[in-house]
Amino acid sequence: MSLIIGDLAPDFTLANQFGENVTLSDFRGKKPVVLVFYPLSFSGVCTGELCEIRDNFDKFASSDVELLAISVDSKYVQKVFAEHEGYKFSVLADFWPHGQVAKDYGVFLEEHGIANRGTFVIDKDGVLVSKFVTAPGQARSLDEYSRALASLTS
Repeated sequence: MSLIIGDLAPDFTLANQFGENVTLSDFRGKKPVVLVFYPLSFSGVCTGELCEIRDNFDKFASSDVELLAISVDSKYVQKVFAEHEGYKFSVLADFWPHGQVAKDYGVFLEEHGIANRGTFVIDKDGVLVSKFVTAPGQARSLDEYSRALASLTS
């Protein structure tokens, strides 16, 4: 499934690093959401990307968005990963059914069993307003996030 700008973002409920359920539609009418799919916790590029987000979190806070990072790792791995790296945002486990949310967003790499790096910006109404996906192994840049966040005000 390939989502296009203007589509209603597929709803989901996933456990975060604390074992709490996070449901995308709970943010509807309250605040925009940025979904950051990444392949695996503790891998080099993924850790670097999420640490860059952590270190520049003011970009997201100033846009009053909810940031949700998602990988196929279990909630137990997500807990250790988030604690180890000091992430203050939710790190969600798309563990079972394996990668289903990544599949719903069109970023699951079936042959590898992981999500590709994909970012989806969803407005307060639950509508996709921006997205970008990189090639496997390629990191996203902060500039891409800035451009995507700008789509919330245009």
